[in-house]
Amino acid sequence: MKQLDPQARAVLERVARANLPPYPQLGAAGARQLYRETRGALAGAPPEVESVEDLHASGPAGDIRVRLYRPRGAADAGLLPVLVFFHGGGWTIGDLDTHDVVCRVLADLGRCAVASVDYRLAPEHKFPAAVDDAVAATRWVADEAARLGIDARRIAVGGDSAGGTLAAVVALIARDGGGPPLAMQTLIYPATDMAADTPSHLRYGEGHLLTRDAILWFRANYLRDAADEADWRASPLKAADLSRLPPAYVITAGFDPLVDEGRAYADRLQAAGVPVTYECFEGMIHGFVTMGGAIAAANHALARCAQGLRLAFAGAAR
Repeated sequence: MKQLDPQARAVLERVARANLPPYPQLGAAGARQLYRETRGALAGAPPEVESVEDLHASGPAGDIRVRLYRPRGAADAGLLPVLVFFHGGGWTIGDLDTHDVVCRVLADLGRCAVASVDYRLAPEHKFPAAVDDAVAATRWVADEAARLGIDARRIAVGGDSAGGTLAAVVALIARDGGGPPLAMQTLIYPATDMAADTPSHLRYGEGHLLTRDAILWFRANYLRDAADEADWRASPLKAADLSRLPPAYVITAGFDPLVDEGRAYADRLQAAGVPVTYECFEGMIHGFVTMGGAIAAANHALARCAQGLRLAFAGAAR
């Protein structure tokens, strides 16, 4: 029988003792502040990178902030491959700072640049605003590659949770909309079906950090109406064709309400002929990769992501 990892259990106990109000009670602004304030305690110390630069990409509704990380040793590395990264947070919370440590780790271990995207958040900006920004930022990185010191032949997309959903959708849009060609998609416990009705949603919807109430609140914030639930840009599992997509590394967490839909997406990609590496961290909870200061498996998972990126970039360079 599957067991909760002791470090994940310790985090859950720590959260329970803190007795913090649930996100839906706080509203979007309050939830963002609470997430920002609590994330640092679990994230661990930020590793050194060569440089961090805040830039602005051209987007459909104005400039999009993009934070560009270059790994240690980048000064002597020539043109760098790049991971365009989308943070998690239910399309409602999270920002460049909450995922700073994750991006630094991926840059250093992946030996690549990481372009972290500050896409528009709900409920102020409903679906498909986040998708539009994610696509625009990815294309901007490709268009500006030479100026940024990026190798346009070696671009990957990735993200955690809601950011994993955005990465999957960007890969689909890039395939059908003229690019840019992508070397990989790194999907960390993505939400892939807005129906949110799999057995794992019921099994793990209470007591495992990401609650059923929070999922429904995030969904209500993000979607304009019930019809959006069936749109593949919100629910990539509903896309008719998943063939001809870049290789995927899909991570899930065993005690996550989203584990079933993450596995289902990996299975459909594989059935469509896409090279897929699927890995379930069986004892983990949703959000664990941002908790490297408290959960060792977070660092293991990011190291695996980085390994996959290095292999994909090496293949794309040939």
